[in-house]
Amino acid sequence: MKPKNSSLIDISIVIPLFNEEESIPELIQWISRVMDSHGFSYEVILVDDGSRDGSWKVIEELKDTYPIKGIRFNRNYGKSAALNTGFRFVSGEVVITMDADLQDSPDEIPELYRMIKDGNHLVSGWKRKRHDPISKTVPSKFFNWVTRILSGIRLHDFNCGLKAYDYRLVKTLEIYGEMHRYIPVIAKRNGFEKITEKEVVHRARKYGKTKFGLERFIYGFLDLLSISFVSKYKKRPMHFFGTLGTLSFLAGFFMVLWIIWEKLRAIYIIHTTDYRDVVEQPLFFLSLAAIIIGVQLFLAGFIGEMMVMNNHRKNDYIIDQTIGVE
Repeated sequence: MKPKNSSLIDISIVIPLFNEEESIPELIQWISRVMDSHGFSYEVILVDDGSRDGSWKVIEELKDTYPIKGIRFNRNYGKSAALNTGFRFVSGEVVITMDADLQDSPDEIPELYRMIKDGNHLVSGWKRKRHDPISKTVPSKFFNWVTRILSGIRLHDFNCGLKAYDYRLVKTLEIYGEMHRYIPVIAKRNGFEKITEKEVVHRARKYGKTKFGLERFIYGFLDLLSISFVSKYKKRPMHFFGTLGTLSFLAGFFMVLWIIWEKLRAIYIIHTTDYRDVVEQPLFFLSLAAIIIGVQLFLAGFIGEMMVMNNHRKNDYIIDQTIGVE
C-alpha cells in the first residue's frame, strides 16, 4: 500500500475550522499525546475557512511547538473547499480528517490508521450515539438512507467528519459545494471500492455552537443528485442528453406522422370534410414542442461533449496566509 515516495510520513491530519479559537489548543495537544504515545510521525494541516475570531492567531502561536501547517482563506468558502485545499498539501501515507470542535476524538486515530494499512481505501466514522439536536439527527438519517440507496455503499454515516483515507485516494479527490459529505461516493466512482466504517465516539460540543444550518441539507441533496449524474455521464454527456433528445424528437415526429395520416385518411379514404385543421389539434402543438425540445437536448449534449474535451480548470480558492506550506 505504501506509495513509492519514501519521504511520506505516517499520518496527515486535515482539520477544517471556522471560528474555533477556544478548541484548537486543546485539540492539538490531544492529537500530540496520541501520536507520541504510538510513535507516529505526523503533521496537522489546519485550514482556517475565513474565521472572524482569533483562530489564525492561535494557529500561529502553536506552530513552533507542534508539526503544524496552516492555510487561511480570505473568506468563508465552506468545508468542502477547506478539505479540498488541505488534501493538496498532505504528505502522510494515511490521511485523517476530523472536525475542530472536539466532537471527534483523536483517540480513534490509531485504529483508523490500522484499518487503512490493512488494505482499506477509506474508513468512515459512524456516530451511532450522537450528541446533536433532533433538527440535525433526523435529516441526517434521511440523507444517509437516500445515499445508501443511490450509491450502493453500505455506510450508516456518510457525513461523519472523522474519516481515514489511503494517500492515493486523497490525491484523486476534487470536491466543492457540499460534496464533502459524499466523499465515499466519489471514491467509489474513482475506483477505490474498499470502503468500510468504524463506530466512533461522538462527544458533546464543548465550546461555541454549530456552524451549520438547515440549508445544508437542501444543498447536500442537490449535490447528491449532481454526483449521481456526474458519476455516470461526466465524460459522456451526449449519452444522457442525446438519448433524451432522440426520444423526444422521435415522439414528436411520429405524432406529426399520425396527424398527417389521419387527415389524408379523412380526405382520400373516408371522403369526408368533417375534420379539424391541423393547427386546431392540441396534439400538433405537443408534437411540435417535443421536436423542438428534442433538438435542444441533442445540442446540449453536443455542447457538453465539447466542454468536457476542453475544460481543464480546477477549483481555486484565494489563500490569504500560510504556515509551513508553499
